[in-house]
Amino acid sequence: MSEDRRPRVLIVDDREENRYVLWRSLEKAGFACEQSSTGIEALAIAQTLPDLIILDVHLPDISGYEVCQRIKQDPRIAAISVLQISASFVSSEDRARALEGGADGYLTHPIDRLVLVATVRSLLRLRKAEAIARRSAEHWQATFDALTEGLALVDPENRLVRWNEAFSQIVGELVSLHVGDDAEELMRRLMGGEHGFSLADGQRRSAEFSIGRKSLQLSVSPIASNDASEDRIIILADVTDRKLAEYALRTAEKLAATGKLANAIAHEINNPLEALTNLIYLAGRSSSVSDVRDLLNRAETELARITRITKQSLAFHRDSQIPVALDLGDLITDIVELFQRVAAGHRVRLVYDRRPSPAVCAYPGQLSQVFGNLIRNAIEAAPPESSVLVRLRSVTRNRREGASVTIVDRGLGIPSDIRKNIFDPFFTTKDLKGSGLGLWVSRSLILRHEGTISFRTSERAGKSGTLFEVFLPARVVSSTREDHPL
Repeated sequence: MSEDRRPRVLIVDDREENRYVLWRSLEKAGFACEQSSTGIEALAIAQTLPDLIILDVHLPDISGYEVCQRIKQDPRIAAISVLQISASFVSSEDRARALEGGADGYLTHPIDRLVLVATVRSLLRLRKAEAIARRSAEHWQATFDALTEGLALVDPENRLVRWNEAFSQIVGELVSLHVGDDAEELMRRLMGGEHGFSLADGQRRSAEFSIGRKSLQLSVSPIASNDASEDRIIILADVTDRKLAEYALRTAEKLAATGKLANAIAHEINNPLEALTNLIYLAGRSSSVSDVRDLLNRAETELARITRITKQSLAFHRDSQIPVALDLGDLITDIVELFQRVAAGHRVRLVYDRRPSPAVCAYPGQLSQVFGNLIRNAIEAAPPESSVLVRLRSVTRNRREGASVTIVDRGLGIPSDIRKNIFDPFFTTKDLKGSGLGLWVSRSLILRHEGTISFRTSERAGKSGTLFEVFLPARVVSSTREDHPL
């Protein structure tokens, strides 16, 4: 109902004098009134959508009760407010019959003018409020269905109440949805029984799982309300593209890290190869059996060195499909040896301080990428003739036993204005020499292992430097497969 027009009121009564009295009272009150003397005519005028109908119960063709019922049963005109009136049907039963038939109000003759106007205004206010609420609900539903994430509302008994189109599309290929379905059972069917996902405690929960070639992220959150109900909302997001993009970025960073090591590895292999060539040459020209044996033993040592370097290089680039029990000390030993040549090229000493630590359940290739990136960054930040310290310890954090790996350099420190950005993707201080993905990838991989990565830094003269610490729990709850390309 527009604010700049008078509300339309249709007066339906078979007695002309009654229609006149009502018409005069309402016209003076600012309403635009129309009149009708029969039920059939009233139904026809109702199609023009007046704001309110004052409807007498006793009509010459059909009763006002039936007219009201027909109006309320027609979706197009059901929102019209109906005020039933009567001079002969004045009992409580008559009033109850009218209200149960859909009438919004009921008055009996004689009708006081002030009561009439107040009642009409009250019903119109109610109609306006209902229209606003209905439009809000329509807007909410349109927004609900337009979201790309799948949303479903769950009642305190874990029963599905409603869901949007995206939710239906995501799960529709596997299960059929019905109002009242057990949401917890639905989640178990989608995720597989081994996930043990529960809605019972009403806590915020999240998990990732796969359906066919799709990677999905599931979140469950309680809905804040003023009453004691515990409704929840389930959010299903298709993160397949994001997972593929993240995997591509991690792979690119891994290849970049391997490429940076290529020159150092080539030198590492070239030295024993040259020695091996010379030893074999000398052995072929020696006439002494003992000299030949000694030369071949030395050649075998050089060959073992080449084999070790090759295995370390392959381990840095290759990863397992599932997490495995891992001795972190041995892994870091290989990485430190692999970066010794890089450190020497920067005139930096790479020192490894290893103490006993618990085994972790991890992806070796991912941790090699993380620690390789941190060690390389420390070497590049360290001034010549200084040391980079790599330290491994057994620690307890937040009541979790695990291993702590710290990498310390004595460089200039990280400027205070960029510290909050160093874990952001594509943020780099190396201009064109860096991809800006190293620390972002490192953090995502450590979080995948349910660990933490943090840093402390100082720019104070004489005490400058940076310390990165990685904590890995002794046991990792998650045993999900690595998200390789689908």
